[in-house]
Amino acid sequence: MRLFLTSLAVLITLIMPAEVRSAENSERSAVSSYFLENGLQLVVIPDRRAPVVTHMIWYKAGSVEDPPGKSGIAHFLEHLMFKGTVKHEEGAFSNSVAEIGGEENAFTTADYTGYYQKIAPSALGKMMAFEADRMRNLVLSDAVVLPELEVILEERSQRVSSNPNAILSETAQAALFVHHPYGTPVIGWEHEIRSLTREDAISFYDKWYRPSNAVVIVAGDVEPDEVLELARATYGLIKAESEPLSRRTVIEPEPTVARSVSYSDPRVTTPSWRRSYLVPSYQKASPGEAEALDLLGGVLGGASTSRFHRKLVLESQISSSAGAYYQGAARDMTYFVVYGSPRGENDLGAVEQAIDAQIKTLLEEGVTEEELVRARQNILKSIIYAQDSQVTLARIYGSVLAMGGTISDVRDWTEKLNAVTVEDVDRVARKYLVMPRSVTSYLRPKG
Repeated sequence: MRLFLTSLAVLITLIMPAEVRSAENSERSAVSSYFLENGLQLVVIPDRRAPVVTHMIWYKAGSVEDPPGKSGIAHFLEHLMFKGTVKHEEGAFSNSVAEIGGEENAFTTADYTGYYQKIAPSALGKMMAFEADRMRNLVLSDAVVLPELEVILEERSQRVSSNPNAILSETAQAALFVHHPYGTPVIGWEHEIRSLTREDAISFYDKWYRPSNAVVIVAGDVEPDEVLELARATYGLIKAESEPLSRRTVIEPEPTVARSVSYSDPRVTTPSWRRSYLVPSYQKASPGEAEALDLLGGVLGGASTSRFHRKLVLESQISSSAGAYYQGAARDMTYFVVYGSPRGENDLGAVEQAIDAQIKTLLEEGVTEEELVRARQNILKSIIYAQDSQVTLARIYGSVLAMGGTISDVRDWTEKLNAVTVEDVDRVARKYLVMPRSVTSYLRPKG
């Protein structure tokens, strides 16, 4: 996710107002954005390097919208969206994608749910028609819903129960977010998944899957005007909802106590140490703070030239790996992470002491101009690789817009990154890298 935020601005050179197509029409610089009458937002990103199109639809509803006691319902509905509709039997959509040699997938996060197809341009209208159909015409019966619960439970078993790192990470996340729904796993708690019903799925679907809560991204070998006409002929036929959406607002209280969690498991082969600090996301940070946190992650642990790698891996050889990063993509609060694994005879205590010493030095002495320039260059270099992926282009815009951002956030990001000073980075480090804001995790082999 971090790459999605740090790759935004360099991809775009000119954005016009949302309801007006950009007059610029060069290869990848022309990004068009429209709103249909029913409230659906359409964004078109021309990319004519290959005769391929990525079509994505993003619903601004993820696990944060799971009702209390119904964790996992957003992810569960993602699975159910591949069942039949009034017009199409189960499997018809996926079979259609496969028949033309296309790709498809879906994903659920805390803040949004997305579905996409990568297909030939000639199939775009058909994909839009399928997605528009299942936006409002999904057919869910107990015969369809109940067996899928077993699929979800098996997925949770494979992803979490069989993975010691995932077990610990789930607990650490719950400890970091003591009140906000971010503390609940996206896939849901096992006992609550078992209690989900057909009525729960239909209720979530009816509320959140609507045009005014969706963003459609089309990236590839297309003409914006033609895509707009296809969208009007498919998505545009869906009626707008008469009642506006209401979201519950949950604010994480300011932390006052440092917390720690530990887990030992015989399946662990490499011990690891991690600390997460509660920090604001790009959506919630004060001006300049998010960009400064991104650069702070680069200074401490973003590359082979970072402090952690030089001091812990290369010089003292206490750690086999060590790093830091800022998870800036979130609708509400998020986290800044530092981590490391011991090398040789060293243990987690040695790693923790070494990382704490580096953080203490940074807080007391600050970062240097050379470190800031190097971290900024490393982030900007990574942007080049993001531009090579059409899917990544679509995901960048979709994720930002689905979390409440704007196209201007994409356009202005490089300028804001370049405006960050050494003093800005020092300020966010001293403000947020304090123990009461943290949860420290210890993963060890059992015995």
